[in-house]
Amino acid sequence: MSQHASTPYRTPQTAPPARSLPRRDMRDTNRGPFTPPATALTSQRPQQSLELAQRYELLNRLGLPPVANEDFDELARDMATQAGFLYGFVNLFLEEQTFVGLHQPPADSGFVIVGRTMSRDHGWCPEVMARRKALPLHDVHASPRFSGNAVVDAVGIRSYFGAPLIHESGTVLGTVCVIDPEKRPLREARRIRDITINTGAQVMDHMSRAPLR
Repeated sequence: MSQHASTPYRTPQTAPPARSLPRRDMRDTNRGPFTPPATALTSQRPQQSLELAQRYELLNRLGLPPVANEDFDELARDMATQAGFLYGFVNLFLEEQTFVGLHQPPADSGFVIVGRTMSRDHGWCPEVMARRKALPLHDVHASPRFSGNAVVDAVGIRSYFGAPLIHESGTVLGTVCVIDPEKRPLREARRIRDITINTGAQVMDHMSRAPLR
């Protein structure tokens, strides 16, 4: 694992830096049916609205509310630990990117502390959703296509590896991913990519164990 203490992104203060990504309360309390806000459907293009409705319908059938979940937090932590990354996410792609599983540095680490949601337009998970397969970026600046991204400036990210969450019905619910302020050697790309793919399979297995309604 790389030594993050020497990275330029770490700050000396003991208090966490300002949160650059939006935060909201996501307590796992609502087990009843849930629907997307009306504005979430009407503000999307027709295809996006259909896909969003399909995701909510499937989550309802699986009995999985789109809120923080300890099991998914654990899977995100295990994925990040195996990969040697600071941040790990289990991400449902709803009206916002919604991190039902999240692992990140401690609040007093000096690294950026992120919230449980992020705009659908930010990061590299939208690309994973579109391509429906894993995206390994050992150095996000190695390609102009992926270098210009709000997350690079907000969190100081240099490496990203993500994989889609595809239900057996064909619905893409979201992604799993790891991000880090250090780039990775190209020789490690396959190993880290496989970690995210395997974690995605574990997440889908966990989701599928819930009884369909």
